[in-house]
Amino acid sequence: MEIILQSTITCPNCGHKKEETMPTDACQYFYECEKCKQVLKPKQGDCCVYCSYGSVPCPPIQQDKKCC
Repeated sequence: MEIILQSTITCPNCGHKKEETMPTDACQYFYECEKCKQVLKPKQGDCCVYCSYGSVPCPPIQQDKKCC
């Protein structure tokens, strides 16, 4: 299975979208929207901002592994 490292984060506050490269060795718990400056945190039950707001879940989740 190929791991996808690019994910588009959509800000729930202003709707701004930006493609980002996900880290493979750490969870990203905070993400600041470059448009409205809202700091995003994972939704309850999600391990990182990519799993909550990204178009693709983080690499460990893609591999059916536990994330952070």
